[in-house]
Amino acid sequence: MKAIILAAGYATRLYPLTKNCAKPLLPIGSRPMIDYLVDQAVTLPDLDEIYVVSNHRFAGQFEQWADRRRPTLPSHVRLSVIDDQTTHEGDRLGAIGDIQYVIRHAAIDDDLLVMAGDNLFTWALRDAWRHFRQHGEDMILAQKLANPEDRHRFAIALVSEDGLVEHLEEKPACPRSDIGVYAIYFYRRDTLPLFSRYLAEGNCPDAPGHFPAWLYRQKPVRVFFFSGRCIDIGTPQAYEDVMTTFPVSVTGGHNPASQEAPDRL
Repeated sequence: MKAIILAAGYATRLYPLTKNCAKPLLPIGSRPMIDYLVDQAVTLPDLDEIYVVSNHRFAGQFEQWADRRRPTLPSHVRLSVIDDQTTHEGDRLGAIGDIQYVIRHAAIDDDLLVMAGDNLFTWALRDAWRHFRQHGEDMILAQKLANPEDRHRFAIALVSEDGLVEHLEEKPACPRSDIGVYAIYFYRRDTLPLFSRYLAEGNCPDAPGHFPAWLYRQKPVRVFFFSGRCIDIGTPQAYEDVMTTFPVSVTGGHNPASQEAPDRL
């Protein structure tokens, strides 16, 4: 399995915090935000490479971070930074465009985990991985939304009794459920060529939830309901809140895989 961490946005809503610093590199506690995502990713037993996709403006910052982070990784996990060559908000590829850019640039031919670089979560990613391996279908991660206003900010899913997507829409004007989909996805190896088809058809390249909203009409997409918090850091207030509420020891350090062996199927 490979992983892509989406980190190519310009995070203008967080200015001035992100004017000279990529959002995933903002500190939470004493560590950059992206460290917590990597901590979770390396607990997956079959993951062997992590790609961080950045815009050109911040690629050097991510390279410096990666140089510090690589020595802490399990020996079988490689870490690469991919520069998507965009330089400003107006020429960005969008999240789905960046996924396809990495798939093509790195010639990925494997199952794929995709995570937004600005999401933090308190539950164990290996539980979702186990569900993905058990069922063998493309999979999105979701939770019921307590705040009705959030139903207009998330991708919203209808889920069948057997756990498959029946309907999925990104930021709907008229939400059909209270099930919000978060920007963490597991894709099968044979799904990866569909990213280029999706884009060739002229579909939206931006928010990553648009792709599974198209994909479930092509093939089964399963839903994993997580238990715990998942925090999307999109505003200065959200960042200020997470600085005091996120449990910085949630993954137990740089390499949780060395402290607790993940379950294997």
